[in-house]
Amino acid sequence: MLQLKTHQLVIDVKKTLAHHASTVLPLKNGHVLVAWFGGSRESNNDVSIWLAEKDEKGFSEARCVASSMEAHWNPVLFEAEDGRILLFYKVGWPIPDWRTCVIESTDQGKTWSEPREMVPGDDSGGRGPVRNKPIRLKSGRVVAPASVERGLWRCFMDVSDDDCRTWKRTNLIEAQGTGYLDEGLKKWQALMMEAVRAGKPFDRSQVPPEYAHGRGIIQPSLWEDDEGVHALLRSGEGRIYRTDSVDNAETWCEAYPTDIPNNNSGIDLTRLENGVMLLVYNPIGQNFGLRSPISVAVSKDDGRTWEKICNLEAEPGEFSYPAIVSRENHIWITYTHKRENIAYWEFDWLED
Repeated sequence: MLQLKTHQLVIDVKKTLAHHASTVLPLKNGHVLVAWFGGSRESNNDVSIWLAEKDEKGFSEARCVASSMEAHWNPVLFEAEDGRILLFYKVGWPIPDWRTCVIESTDQGKTWSEPREMVPGDDSGGRGPVRNKPIRLKSGRVVAPASVERGLWRCFMDVSDDDCRTWKRTNLIEAQGTGYLDEGLKKWQALMMEAVRAGKPFDRSQVPPEYAHGRGIIQPSLWEDDEGVHALLRSGEGRIYRTDSVDNAETWCEAYPTDIPNNNSGIDLTRLENGVMLLVYNPIGQNFGLRSPISVAVSKDDGRTWEKICNLEAEPGEFSYPAIVSRENHIWITYTHKRENIAYWEFDWLED
C-alpha cells in the first residue's frame, strides 16, 4: 500500500501562463529535481524548459534552463552512470518535425551545458526519450523510450552502450488492430493547424471520432524483469498497449492491447526493488477522453494484471502527463495540475 510522505504544488512564483509535461529525478544528496515546459501556450515559440529543486526547505524558485525562439517540449531527466545529470527535450513545430536536444550537469543540476542534438543531423522526427524516462538494464545498456508522429504514430527505442553518449535505434513497433484512415488523418491535422495559425486552442470535439481514432502508439514506459524488457504504450484505441523484447531491447514485438483503459494521454510506471510495479494514468477508456481522474494502479505479477488502488485527483480539470520514479520503496510522482502548476507527491510503499 502507498503511505503518503508529502504532497504539494511545485511552482510558487509563476513566470509563465502554462505549465505541462513534468519530469522528476531524486538526487544522491537527497534533493529532488523537477522540470517541465512552460510558456504562454503549448507549441508557442516562447515555450521553454523550466527547473526547480526541492531540498529540506521546499522547492526553489523555478528557473529557465533551455530556451530559444522555437517551441520546447517534454523534458526528461536521467542520471548517467558516471553521475552526469542529463536533461533531454524536444524542440520545434510541428510535432512530426521536432528534434531532440540534451543538456548536461556535472554539479547536481546547479549549472548546465550548452544544448546539443542528441543524434546530430537526425531528421526522423525525434530520437531518444519522447516523454518518459530511460531505464538502465542489468546489462548496463540504457534504453530510451521513443516514438514518432508522422502519419500513423509508431514507437521505437533508442539504446546506448556508452552511458548515453551515442545511440542506436531499434525497429519501428507496429500495433495490432489500429486502423489508419489516411484522408481522415489529413483532415484532423488540417483542423489542428488551422487552430494553431489562428492562435486558438485546438478543440478536439471538432474531430469526428473516425478521424481521431486509430492513430497508433506513442510514449512508451519501460521496465525490465526476468523475462526481458517491456513497455506499456499510450494509444488511440481506448486502452494501453504493450510490447516486449527478449534480446536486451535489441528488437521488439508487435504491440498488443491490454485491458487497462487509456484516454490517449500520457502514462508512466516504475518497478520497485521488490518487483511491485506502479502505474500512473488517467483510467478513461475513450480516445482523447477526460484527463481526470489521475490514478495509481499496482501490479504484483510483472505487469500481467493491474489493479487501480487510488486516485491522486478526481475533481474536474486536467491532471495529466505523469512522471513516476522509485528507489528502494520510496516513490516520487509529478504531473500537470490544470495546466497551471505541477503537482508533486512522495510515498513509501508498505507491504500489505
